[in-house]
Amino acid sequence: MGSLLPLFLLLLLAASYQPTGSRRRRWGTRTQGTGGRSPAPSETSAPFWVRISPEFKAVPPGGSLWLNCSSSCPLPEGFSLRTVLPRGETLSGPHWVSYQLLDVRAWSSDVQCFVTCAGETREATARITAYKQPRSVILEPPVLVRDEYTLRCHVTHVFPVGFLVVTLRRGGQVIYSESLEHYTSVDLANVTMTHTLHARPSDFGQPVTCHAHLNLDGLVVLSSSAPMMLTAFAWSPASKALASTSIAVFVVIHLVVGALYLRKCLLMQSRA
Repeated sequence: MGSLLPLFLLLLLAASYQPTGSRRRRWGTRTQGTGGRSPAPSETSAPFWVRISPEFKAVPPGGSLWLNCSSSCPLPEGFSLRTVLPRGETLSGPHWVSYQLLDVRAWSSDVQCFVTCAGETREATARITAYKQPRSVILEPPVLVRDEYTLRCHVTHVFPVGFLVVTLRRGGQVIYSESLEHYTSVDLANVTMTHTLHARPSDFGQPVTCHAHLNLDGLVVLSSSAPMMLTAFAWSPASKALASTSIAVFVVIHLVVGALYLRKCLLMQSRA
């Protein structure tokens, strides 16, 4: 019995013994299982937005404006602006930059703002337009020469002229329309359109109007003149001058005849 006790103790020790390398391998396995999980995303790798304000702006030709570019990125690496328009001052804050644009003369321009965050670049786009509604649309009184009316319409201080369409209407019917798409100037302009209309008996008493139409990629600007009536006795400038001269000559002749008659009467009274 005494010899069996040492043997039992040796067997118990052998069963509970584990090599050091095995422990390390088992611990290493547990450590690898924990470290294999995906790390939580950092703030800079999260999605971010870029905004530009205003997204659409119309200014008079030669005008200026401010555009603000902002982002939700907590640590933006940089802001930049892409535009063909002249730039002025720049103001900035932690998550925004404001850009001044000067002397806007292109009728339509796209302006892009870029923000880089954690190596990723995103953008936002604004559209700037420059246009000027006509100051006035004036239709001259129709002039009738023989059997033709001369219609003359003036459109003043308009931009961009290349997108202007001038239309003449008789009543509700279009009688003439002209597009000025060949005009490429970047300045305000005055436009005069002249049209000759064959006179018909049914035209007498009809109203004629002139319309200026700007179509800027969906932005439609309309201006119209006051109506003018087609009459059977429309005087031309030359006819008016001739009539005025004739009336003046007629008045002068009557004054001379009257003066001679009065003188004759006075002479007869003095003799009597």
